[in-house]
Amino acid sequence: MKNINNYSWKRSKEMMTKMFSAAFIILHSSLFISCGDDFLDKEPKNTVDPATSVTDDVAVAMANACYRTLQSSNMYNQRIWTLDIVAGNSEVGAGGGTDGIETIQAANFITQSDNGMALYMWRSPWVGIGQCNILIQALEGQTLEPGSIRERCLGEAYFLRAHYYFVLARLYGGVPLRLEPYNPGESTDIARASLDEVYAQIMADCQKAIDLLPAKRDYDNENVGRACKDAALTMMADILLTLAPSHSEYYSQVVSLCDQVTALGYDLSNCSYEGNFDATINNGPESIFEVQFSGNTEYDFWGNNPQASWLSTFMGPRNSDFVAGSYGWNQPTQEFVDQYETGDLRKDLTIFYEGCPDFDGKQYKSSYSNTGYNVRKFLVKKSVSPEYNTSPQNFVVYRYADVLLMKAEALNEMGQTAQACEPLNIVRQRAGLANVANLSQDDMREKIIHERRIELAFEGHRWFDMIRLQNGEYALNFLRSIGKTRVTKERLLFPIPQTEMDANSLMTQNPGY
Repeated sequence: MKNINNYSWKRSKEMMTKMFSAAFIILHSSLFISCGDDFLDKEPKNTVDPATSVTDDVAVAMANACYRTLQSSNMYNQRIWTLDIVAGNSEVGAGGGTDGIETIQAANFITQSDNGMALYMWRSPWVGIGQCNILIQALEGQTLEPGSIRERCLGEAYFLRAHYYFVLARLYGGVPLRLEPYNPGESTDIARASLDEVYAQIMADCQKAIDLLPAKRDYDNENVGRACKDAALTMMADILLTLAPSHSEYYSQVVSLCDQVTALGYDLSNCSYEGNFDATINNGPESIFEVQFSGNTEYDFWGNNPQASWLSTFMGPRNSDFVAGSYGWNQPTQEFVDQYETGDLRKDLTIFYEGCPDFDGKQYKSSYSNTGYNVRKFLVKKSVSPEYNTSPQNFVVYRYADVLLMKAEALNEMGQTAQACEPLNIVRQRAGLANVANLSQDDMREKIIHERRIELAFEGHRWFDMIRLQNGEYALNFLRSIGKTRVTKERLLFPIPQTEMDANSLMTQNPGY
C-alpha cells in the first residue's frame, strides 16, 4: 500500500477523484476537544449528512482520513521514535543549541506543562480520534454485509481509535473519552475519564476491530497496509501485556492472542531482520502493521500531510552526506551499544560505529556523532531517496518478532519459563545467537527485557516497555542507573499541555507538574 494523499491507495483516476472529494469534507471537520484557538476550526461540517448514502467509495475515503494522523511528525514520523531518547537508548544529537530542546527536557525529566514534546504528542491523536468518530457514527448501526468494504472500513476506524487512545493512555494516563463527533456550538470542556475507563474503551474498540477486519493475507496489493485482523490481535496482546502487572489473568490471554497471530501464517525463519527497514520492500512478510509513506514531494515535508518519511533524513549522521538530509538525530549511547552480545547480527544492521561495515560505499567516522554512534537501520540510500523529502520508507508499528517476545514474556510470568524459551529462541536464532535454556524466572525476565530492547531498538517500543514493567519500577531503577536522577514515578507520565488546561475548564493536571 502506498500513501499518495491522506492514505489513498492506488486506484483509477476516477476512483481517486471520488475519494479525494469525500476526504476533503472529512478532513476539514472540526476537533471535538480544545487545544487552543490556533488548533480548532469549528466552522466546517464534521459529520456526514444523514441524507447522504455512505457508499463504499465514501466509506473508503473516510477510512483513509482516519490514518492521516499516523504520518504526523507528532506521532510516528518523529515523536514516537524520539521516546527512545527519553528512555535512555540515545541522545538527541541534532544541531545543538535549542534544536530538540523539548526532547532534551523530556529526557532529563524537567518538563513543564509548556513543553513542546508533551504538547505535540497530545494534539495529534485527538485529530485521528475525531476522524474515527465520524466514520463510526456514519456506519455503526447499519446493516453491513459480512466481508464487505464498509464493514472493513468500520473495523479500521475501531482499530485506529483504539490505537490513538492507547498512545494517549500510556503517555498521559486517564484522558477525556469522546466517542461521538464534536458538533459546533457544543462545549469543548470535558473531564478526564479514569485510566480503567479508558482502557475498557480501548479493549472494546480493539475487539470490534478483531471481529470486523480481514486478515492481512486477504488484502489485495492495492490495500495491503490497511489495518487487519493480525494487527488488531497484536495490539490487543500489547494492551493486555501492558495491564497484566495488575491483572495477572491477562497473561494467558496474551499467549492465546499471539498464537492466533502465528496461525495466520507468520514464520520468522522466512523473514530477514533488515527487510523490515528496507524502503524498497515495505509491508514485508514479518510486517503486521506499518505507517505508510510514499515519498511524494507534492506534499509539504514540514506540513501536516507529510508523504515522506523523516527517519532517514533525521537520523543520517550529521556532516556525513550518507543520505539526503543527514540531520544527525537520535545518537545511541555507549550504555546501549554495550548491550549487544558478541556475534549479534543485528548490531551491524542497527547502528553505525567506528569500523562497522560501510554504508553505500561510505566509511563511518565516530566524529559524526556526539556519542560516537548513529542509528543505521532506518537509513535510505540516495539512489532510492535522492532528496531530503523523498523517502518512501514506512514505519513499522507491529511486526512478528514483537509477537514472539510478547508470548515469551507472558509465558514466563505465568511460571512457564521452560516454554518461554521457544519463542524467545526463535528471535535469537535469527540474530545469530545461541539458544537460552535452564534459566530461573527472574533471569528469563531480564533476558526477555534485554531481547526486546535490542530487537526493537529505536522503533518506539522501549519507553512503553519500561513504564509497564513492574508498574513503572523497572523504568525508575533503570533510568536512575544511567544517571537520570530527576526521574520520579509521577514523571513517567507527561504533563497535560498548558494550552489544554487553559481551554478546558474541566481538565486536571497530572500529579507532579
